[in-house]
This record gives sequence, C-alpha cells and structure tokens, in this order.
Amino acid sequence: MGAISQLLLRWCVLAVGVTLATKVVPGIYCADGRTLFVVVLLLSFCNAILKPLLVLFTLPFIVLTMGRGVIVINALLFMFVGRLVDGFSVASFWSALGGAVMASVTNLV
Repeated sequence: MGAISQLLLRWCVLAVGVTLATKVVPGIYCADGRTLFVVVLLLSFCNAILKPLLVLFTLPFIVLTMGRGVIVINALLFMFVGRLVDGFSVASFWSALGGAVMASVTNLV
C-alpha cells in the first residue's frame, strides 16, 4: 500500500470517528460533509504537527498520569478544531473528551 493510499485510509477512518462522535457524544455538532472534510484535514494537521510538540512539553504530566495525559491533549486539540471551523462545534471539555476517545477507538479498530 502506497503512502498516499495509507494517508487517505487514515483520513477516512478519522472521518468515521468524527462522524460517530457527532452522532453519539452530546455536545458535538458537524453541519455537513464539507465541514467534516475540513475538520478531518485540520485534525490530521494538528495530530501531525501540534500533538508531538504538546507531548514533548507535557511529558512529565503524561508519565505521572501513566499515559492518560495524551487523552487530555487529544481533547484539547478536538476543542481547538471546534473553535476554528465554522459549522463544527464542541460544547464543552467533556464533549471534546468523548469525541477524542471516540476518534481514538475508531482509529484503533
């Protein structure tokens, strides 16, 4: 499998995760497919660029919480994207946490 097809597969899986989060987690709303596309691109960018930096700077916290701090970082990135994209809203930190867990579980499967 080539790099491009692997990237497209990851985007599709993330899109499924975000869609499931909008259906299952209260407080997360996505207006349409175009908004979902922008959310998936922005979340992918944040996961590729911002997440490693955040993990590096919060490494003692992550070690102290035995890895659970990464879930908090994912939730904060989910909230960040919710504030940046019109048509995609995340009501609270707990909604963002649920959405981040849903996207992570979908990614694991």
